[in-house]
Amino acid sequence: MTIAVLVGAAMLYALGMRRAATRGVRWPAARAVLFYALGLGSYAVIELGFLGTWSADLRWAFVARIALLLMAVPGLISLGRPLDLVRAGLSPASRQRLDAALDGRVFRVLGNAMFATIFVAATFCIFLTPLAGVLRTSPVIGEAIGVTALVIGLLLVVPLMALTGAHTSTFLAVEFLLAFVELVIDSIPGILLRLNDTVIDGVAAATGAGWWPNPLHDQHLAGDLLWFIAEVADVPILILLLVRWGRRDRVEAAGFDALTDEEHDALVQAHLRGDRDGAEPARG
Repeated sequence: MTIAVLVGAAMLYALGMRRAATRGVRWPAARAVLFYALGLGSYAVIELGFLGTWSADLRWAFVARIALLLMAVPGLISLGRPLDLVRAGLSPASRQRLDAALDGRVFRVLGNAMFATIFVAATFCIFLTPLAGVLRTSPVIGEAIGVTALVIGLLLVVPLMALTGAHTSTFLAVEFLLAFVELVIDSIPGILLRLNDTVIDGVAAATGAGWWPNPLHDQHLAGDLLWFIAEVADVPILILLLVRWGRRDRVEAAGFDALTDEEHDALVQAHLRGDRDGAEPARG
């Protein structure tokens, strides 16, 4: 399944570049390198390397694998700007429909950093239940869960990186400040997994190399890695929020600068009356 995903994604990206070229768009080679080397490369290393190979036997390998596929690999794939590549190959009418969908309610929610953090923290709580053992040891689920984690991660990261949604700078400021609170939320599953002195998933230790940890130490390592990955993965989100906030602030400032004195006075009066419709500057 991993090979199929890698080949399929590589072919779709190549076809996207070819389609963009037919419309006169020269796709930057650097973005293609980032997509193939960092994006698909990281996915291949995780799924075909140590973490994917020993995911069913080692708790920490399973937890690290899922956390990286959910939080790190989608961000690396997004460096290749696959959504922008799709837009570059579309006709103006199709591009307009895509933009309308991205500005819809579903992607506004998915592109909200608060939702993403809470959703990921809730997902990580599965590691605190016996269900984690079932997911880890089932060969069929083990294959499918890697693809599922990657797809969910992309659905959360791509809208966020696309900077969709026409939020005010005040909303973005609040979102940015709440993101710091969510740094604590992200760490809770990892901390609980690290501090628990009972093996949660109930799976007996696998027979492996002499350096393999015992079940409890294995679980503690999983908690440490989950905590670390969740905290580190929040840093790019904070940077994206800061960039989004700065861009929105510049747009609003440009809108106010374009107002005449009479329009500015009318805007102030509308604000004092609490008229929100009249308090918005005209947008170009």
